[in-house]
Amino acid sequence: MSSIGTGYDLSASTFSPDGRVFQVEYAMKAVENSSTAIAIRCKDGVVFGVEKLVLSKLYEEGSNKRIFNIDRHVGMAVAGLLADARSLADVAREEASSFRSNYGHDIPLKHLSDRVAMYVHAYTLYSAVRPFGCSFILGSYDKDDGPQLYMVDPSGISYGYWGCAIGKAKQAAKTEIEKLQMKEMTCRELVKEVAKIIYIVHDEVKDKAFELELSWVGEVTNGRHELVPKDVREDAEKYAKDSLEEEDDSDEDNM
Repeated sequence: MSSIGTGYDLSASTFSPDGRVFQVEYAMKAVENSSTAIAIRCKDGVVFGVEKLVLSKLYEEGSNKRIFNIDRHVGMAVAGLLADARSLADVAREEASSFRSNYGHDIPLKHLSDRVAMYVHAYTLYSAVRPFGCSFILGSYDKDDGPQLYMVDPSGISYGYWGCAIGKAKQAAKTEIEKLQMKEMTCRELVKEVAKIIYIVHDEVKDKAFELELSWVGEVTNGRHELVPKDVREDAEKYAKDSLEEEDDSDEDNM
């Protein structure tokens, strides 16, 4: 069957003869054209890292963030269309807030990811709407369940992970994440590795400038999702740059 829609891609509610929904696949393409975001779960928390491409030198530093606070204990990293991601972040905040007002405690991440995934999925069912052009990663920490990590894609599927990557360099990032012994690591150790992975997968040729965004949630923050402090982030960036230089030097020696 042809990989182009030939009429079957005009609506999100139409299947092609070989059982595909092209509008959802196109939404996934929008995610693959975006900068890379990764999150890794360790024994005492979750660390998020985002490669935020700086498309203009005139941008103010720190604007257009791709890491959001959803609740006290939940963080979200996104890839794809930022406007779509912001509206989903608002939906997630509403869900977390209504759960707390109904039940009197923080929403478990499994419930939150399932609820937002159902919302995303609803946008793949009707011809009057289009699917969301973004994927996002949710991470949380609480005393009972410990660290948790879920990823939701434009089709509305939600999976639990130890480590995952979304965006243009997701395959290269996954390969690097698989090398880590994350189950034995702490958040402080993992921040450096997350920074290193973002620097490794960044494409120097096509995308020149980028800002590294890092956040964490775990024992180190008393269960609150927070941006990584400036000094810790600078140490992590220094470690990442030094590691890359060492690898370049060893490659030159081998030649």
